[in-house]
Amino acid sequence: MPARVLAVLGCACLERLMWIFAYGSLIFRPSFTFIEKRRAYVKGWARRFWQGSPDHRGVPGAPGRVVTLVPNGDEACGGCAYRIDPHLAPEIFAALDIREQAGFVRRSLALHGEPHERAFAEGITWVAGEANEHFLGPMPERDIAAYIRGRSGPSGTNADYALRLLDALRALEIVDAHVEEIGRHLADDGALDAQR
Repeated sequence: MPARVLAVLGCACLERLMWIFAYGSLIFRPSFTFIEKRRAYVKGWARRFWQGSPDHRGVPGAPGRVVTLVPNGDEACGGCAYRIDPHLAPEIFAALDIREQAGFVRRSLALHGEPHERAFAEGITWVAGEANEHFLGPMPERDIAAYIRGRSGPSGTNADYALRLLDALRALEIVDAHVEEIGRHLADDGALDAQR
């Protein structure tokens, strides 16, 4: 195959891979330039408020709780996919590595327009696994709401994070029972009005 054809195919593959999958604060605060934004799902993963945040929605010694992806073969986690300029990818990834430094590592996952559809691309996301030092693990949703209600950090209150994520998911017409229940408990306890 001629080198010129290989070069073209290489560029096409590179562009296809230049997607970022957002499932948490990147949905409502991406902080980078993108070409396209669309709803997307990753299969075999669930979004959970199980990761400690000592740098954004909490502080060392009193971390907040933010979402991470946890393996779950029966679920598909909905969020959004951003297509980015491949030439800007190194700069964007480096900035996001810093933003997600408290336990998160890059992963490449297949992106689906709907859970039952074939993947349209591979995307990069950041996942905090249970082995990282900031992982807090499972807790009932009512207890998670109580936990995050009084936490805050340099990026704002933990309750604001949870409520903005809930709003962002609803705007994408994604129903996440875990996030919905935490939001309901925050609203029941008056945190909704306090954060708006």
